[in-house]
Amino acid sequence: MEFPAASAESFALADGVVALAPGLAWLPQSRCILVADTHLAYEDVVGAALPLWSTADIVATLSMVAARAAAREIVFLGDIVHGAQMSEGAMRSVAAALDTLRADYELTLVAGNHEGRSRALRVIGATVEACERDGWLLVHGDRTPVLGRRAIIGHLHPSFYLAAHSSAPAFVASETLVVVPALTPYSPGLDVFSGSFAEAIGRYDLRSRDVHVVVATRERVYPFGTLAALREALRPPAAPAPQRYRRRRLGADR
Repeated sequence: MEFPAASAESFALADGVVALAPGLAWLPQSRCILVADTHLAYEDVVGAALPLWSTADIVATLSMVAARAAAREIVFLGDIVHGAQMSEGAMRSVAAALDTLRADYELTLVAGNHEGRSRALRVIGATVEACERDGWLLVHGDRTPVLGRRAIIGHLHPSFYLAAHSSAPAFVASETLVVVPALTPYSPGLDVFSGSFAEAIGRYDLRSRDVHVVVATRERVYPFGTLAALREALRPPAAPAPQRYRRRRLGADR
């Protein structure tokens, strides 16, 4: 896709993978919702002494989208919680939130780099390093990629920067790699136009011309075309070349 398409509630990212608002991926064949980087209990882990409003909001969003899609399973693509060091109250809140989802859906928790190996796992339950659905390898994305396999990852928090302090979560996808945006409301994300993002997808042997960008809002998704085409369209116009003047020689009669 080279040019922006009309916004919609969903958009096909790759073979068997669909983008859903507000930033979830859907595998219709296995009826599976994919969510990345929820960072539950963020407020408690960072010591902000704020209510855990994001945990309840994220679970409500997941429940609503999964019910609308008639999903069977929800797969968390790592960084389910923000960290292992959380209060007893936060532990109970996170455990209750996940139990709410488990009451209606099968939950598969892929390990990320924020879970730790002790207390957080006692809260969220068993995790797996990776799993496979519909021919796609589902991993967090923080480790060396497995080349030659179609993969769906999180970890990168891709975002479309609209201005210096304004961004929106975005899917970045090709036929071999889909990057799902972070669902946490606290991350501004990694600018898809940045050198760091180019380096990250380069590890998967991809270039900007290979991938397209789909921005997600609360209600809709907005396909914007390939990353290469976007870079070209948003490139500032070149400054005009300085005008050169030729020296005129005046004749003796002038």
